[in-house]
Amino acid sequence: MERLLNLYLCAASNAHMRIIKKLDVYILKNFLLLFAGTFFICLFIFMMQFLWKSINALVGKGLSWDVLAEFFFYASLTLVPMSLPLAVLLASLISFGNMGEKLELLSMKAAGVPLVRILCPVVVVSMMICGVSFYFQNKVQPRATRQLATLLWSMKQKTPELEIPEGIFYSGIPGYNIFVEHKDMETGMLYGVMIYSTQGGYDHMEIVLADSARLQGTMDKQHLKLTLYEGERFRNMDAQAGNMLRACIPYMRETFHKETDIIMFDANFNMMDANLFNGDAQTKELDRILTGIDSIRHVSDSLGQTYYHMMVSQYLRGSIVGRQDSAVLAVKASRQEPFDTLYMHLSPDMRKSALRSAVGTAQSAQAECEFRAMTTESTNMSLRRHRMEARKKFTLSLACMIFFFIGAPLGAIIRKGGLGVPVVTSVIIFIFYYIVNVAGEKMAKTGEWSVWFGVWLSTMVLAPIGFFLTSKANNDSVVFNVEGYRNFFMQFLGLRAHRRLSRKEVVIHEPEYLRLESELSMMERDCSKYVDEARLWHMPSYWRTFFRYRSDTVVIELNGRLEAMVEELHNSQDNVVIGALNELPVLVSDAHTRPFRNSRLNMACGIFFPVGILLWIRIWRFRLRLLRDMNKICRLCPMIRERLELHSLSEEVAATV
Repeated sequence: MERLLNLYLCAASNAHMRIIKKLDVYILKNFLLLFAGTFFICLFIFMMQFLWKSINALVGKGLSWDVLAEFFFYASLTLVPMSLPLAVLLASLISFGNMGEKLELLSMKAAGVPLVRILCPVVVVSMMICGVSFYFQNKVQPRATRQLATLLWSMKQKTPELEIPEGIFYSGIPGYNIFVEHKDMETGMLYGVMIYSTQGGYDHMEIVLADSARLQGTMDKQHLKLTLYEGERFRNMDAQAGNMLRACIPYMRETFHKETDIIMFDANFNMMDANLFNGDAQTKELDRILTGIDSIRHVSDSLGQTYYHMMVSQYLRGSIVGRQDSAVLAVKASRQEPFDTLYMHLSPDMRKSALRSAVGTAQSAQAECEFRAMTTESTNMSLRRHRMEARKKFTLSLACMIFFFIGAPLGAIIRKGGLGVPVVTSVIIFIFYYIVNVAGEKMAKTGEWSVWFGVWLSTMVLAPIGFFLTSKANNDSVVFNVEGYRNFFMQFLGLRAHRRLSRKEVVIHEPEYLRLESELSMMERDCSKYVDEARLWHMPSYWRTFFRYRSDTVVIELNGRLEAMVEELHNSQDNVVIGALNELPVLVSDAHTRPFRNSRLNMACGIFFPVGILLWIRIWRFRLRLLRDMNKICRLCPMIRERLELHSLSEEVAATV
């Protein structure tokens, strides 16, 4: 028997392990499929944003498809580290939201599997994604950034395509301004052509008028062939003549039937050297960044020492040497004496001369310091950029893990799948992260904050949020209970709650009308008695409110009795009774006695007199509201009692019959 029991326990344990393994596969399958889709969606969105920012470098340049394909390829590689955190956030939120909406998470927890164990397989995958993100940032992104910067710079330098408009002067060809009245799109002929040529300078300006023309590019894309038909050319004959004689010298006029000009125009896409961007921090791996930080710091320290010794020797030691002013010589000869004594022994003229000399020296030193600061600021800026890039490789990778611990618990809490609520929530969270991250990096880049604080700010803000959401989801806490927050703010602001009772379709137990009639009479009598004895219209005692609190047991007892009667009368089928119950106020048993439940907090508010006065006035307001509620109960109880008497009579008649 014992052997069979051991075999059964082993089989159950193995079955349990198989169930857990299947759960891991199921969770990973849901997450990875969504992650693959959301990753490409996020990458596409970031690509569109980057394309919109770089649209000026692409439009009108006549770039070939291979150049554009290379541009999009390198741009997508640089945007992978930014797309991974958002994809993890969106995929985890949707996957765990779907499982929560289908009650799959509830089934797993009911089977004894905690949420932390459910998250374990996806945590491992998230750690692998963090490693992939770090590899991309350290190995792939620097090279892609260097190639992308080279492409963008080459695109900006490329000459735009020739597209001569009608009716305006076109200056896209260097040294030429061309005006065309009409253009034939089928044949490529230009009609009514006027050309201003400044190829030889303004002194050698030429004006060409032609009835028609044709502009074509050569096969090597290095020249333009301009063929002119039926026109005239005007040219200055003597460019060396003075201004007085130039008006008297005629211009050369040439008439032609057909003439061909060759214009230098490089229409090729010339790729610049990518090594020119090797000094940028974004194009370096982590080891090269650390080496660059040491080099820049050494250069910065050397410049600082050099400038310091230069300023000391020039303005502190050399300010006295070489001056023939008698006042300065007197100061030099008597350095050991106090400055005030030496200054008072000088004549007024010598004092003015000494002051002018000191002001001039100070202004020169200030100008020198400002000039040197401009030189050192570029070095400090480069040093800050290198430090930021070194830390961003870790923070952006760690963001994948942080976003998972925000998205997965949030999906388990809100229990909403699909692309509605999860997408909106993810966008809000990512926008918040992006704003905090950009603000921190900007402050670190300008030197207003330290580099480590500015770069790690977003991580320090989001990590506690992820820890809080994970702990709440693991404990099944209702974080997004709107009703709970509504009740809290209503209680904090002192807002009144209203009853919203409706007639029940099915009633199991009918109210005992005879007993409730007597209870309503007692409630009316007790409320009236309490109003007379409590004197709620009087101002409350400041000392008793904050320092000698006593609970109002009468109101607590009345509130309990009232709620019990309302609950029982809710089973009535009489709409008049239900309407009267909705008019009964909801009593707050302790709002008129103390501001807070904590006695120490009450005493602290009472000692701090301005806050205490405001809370004391609030207590008086609650007392007056309680007075109105008691009077309203005294007014409604007879109405409900009369209605109940009718039900009692009808029951007696029915019993007699």
